[in-house]
Amino acid sequence: MTVRGLNRMALLGSTKRLNVNAQDCDGISCLHQAALMCNVPIIQLFLDAGAQVDIKDNKGMRPLHYASWQGKPEPRGSSPSYNASVNEKANKGETPLHLACQHGHVLVTNLLLKYHSNVLIRNKDHKSPLDLACEFGRYEVVKMLLQQHSNSRCRSLLTENPQDVADNDRTTCLHLAARNGHVDVIRLLLNAGIDINRSTLRGTALHEAAMHGKLDVVRMLIESGVDVNKPNSYDQTALDIVRSFTTCHAEKEMKHLLK
Repeated sequence: MTVRGLNRMALLGSTKRLNVNAQDCDGISCLHQAALMCNVPIIQLFLDAGAQVDIKDNKGMRPLHYASWQGKPEPRGSSPSYNASVNEKANKGETPLHLACQHGHVLVTNLLLKYHSNVLIRNKDHKSPLDLACEFGRYEVVKMLLQQHSNSRCRSLLTENPQDVADNDRTTCLHLAARNGHVDVIRLLLNAGIDINRSTLRGTALHEAAMHGKLDVVRMLIESGVDVNKPNSYDQTALDIVRSFTTCHAEKEMKHLLK
């Protein structure tokens, strides 16, 4: 067997004379780099030579974080099948599942879930993997999460819980999708049963769409039955938001829709 044209046994002999867990000034090890490049033979080579599968860099990122970020379901050497910890957090609270969902990697997301990656873990911005998928418009990931976990913990993210009530400024996946104009993702969430009128301090998803000038979202939410007269905690309706803050080209049509 060769690795990029080099004899594997010769390379393995070389790694045994070196510290395969050595890290640079950023905490990057050879396994981090191999996972980032999704080079399966090299990953396996380093693991055979004693590389630590859960070694952390200065950002708290493990090789599995890098593999999930890149979206390759087969750097097997840094995958859960090698006992990598699927629920370990990096410094900003993100798990490998957060990264896979944020970047729209359906196959990797599915693989991580098979190894019991926890969909309820939130990062330091209080966002779950589902939140990130909705924020970045990762339709296929959102669809898969809601379909495969229709009766499990993922669905619980669509309902209000006591922690949400205590922290009324916590942004929901619906608000994130509305703010960023992801109409198709919003349809998935509504079909899955999320409350269209669910509010934070700043208001409903309609307030978010109005504030950010997302005309298509405003139109779709109204057609879906959102309460256009519901005020936010500052006693502002979505129309008030448009009148006060919005300067987009769609302002006139948005005002017409909200009247």
